Amino acid sequence: MITGGTGSIGMGLTRQLIKHKPKEIRILSNDENSIAETIENLGKNPICKFMVGDVRDKDRLNLAIRDVDIVYHAAAMKHIDICEYNPFDAVKTNVVGTSNILEASIIEGVKKFLFISTDKATNPTSTLGGSKLLAERLTLDASTYIGKAKTKFAIVRFGNVIGSRGSVFQIFQKQIKMKKPLTVTDKRMTRFIMSISEASSMILNVTKIMKDGEIYILKMPSIKIEELAKGMLHVYGSRFPAYQNSSAVKISKSRERERFHEFLITKEEQPFCHGIGPMYKISKIENKKQLSLNEFSSETAPRISQSKLYKTINELIDEYISY
Repeated sequence: MITGGTGSIGMGLTRQLIKHKPKEIRILSNDENSIAETIENLGKNPICKFMVGDVRDKDRLNLAIRDVDIVYHAAAMKHIDICEYNPFDAVKTNVVGTSNILEASIIEGVKKFLFISTDKATNPTSTLGGSKLLAERLTLDASTYIGKAKTKFAIVRFGNVIGSRGSVFQIFQKQIKMKKPLTVTDKRMTRFIMSISEASSMILNVTKIMKDGEIYILKMPSIKIEELAKGMLHVYGSRFPAYQNSSAVKISKSRERERFHEFLITKEEQPFCHGIGPMYKISKIENKKQLSLNEFSSETAPRISQSKLYKTINELIDEYISY
């Protein structure tokens, strides 16, 4: 089952799961219109079962989760501004909602539970980050409540999923099409970036290797948001003559409690962080060869190359066109 299954990550994950031909994929969403749009985008597939429900509703979850083997918990309030202005609702969804789905998973004997988190949960400065940090703690500590049950719990901690709903890519894309300046909140702003397909593939990889009580993080390049804006202007101008020299980058002002740079791990997690192929894993086992914290700050981590950036932007444009 995928909570928040009609969001960008949920849809990307569903597409990947369909290829593996599971018996059933339950997709839970509290938005009827999003469910209709997702069905239209995915096409009618008998293994996809769409369910209207909210993670705040414990009774609904108890029914929805019966006979489920794996839960992917992606439902969340994720926009900094909205969470700041609606903190009670952010806590109800991101914290209480996570507690509800964890309890339901334990009661129904789910085999694996994977929580989709964000780098904003590390040393949080916002309501969004704080609520996600609490949700992480609930997930990691859930094993203390399972008794003889065998549910395994893990977390994937994402950077900015470029191209996801409401992401800066979508904002810039809209501004380009309207021939308006691309607004960057601060020239110093940096972020870790990953694609929807990378996020979905990582979730499936973690599902295979997860043990219990671990946090997995993709090794991602960082980028200055201003460079992303300039890169999108270049690619759009190259591919579509109508957008040549039609926009510019405008520096506005940072949003309330928005950080200039993101961090993938905390200083306290550093001793327990291990490199495993394309990912990092935070476990209870100490790493004798500590990794440098510079790898985990978007300010000091390796930057995405220009060629890779252009390739990523082109792929995203093609993806939007195909949908």
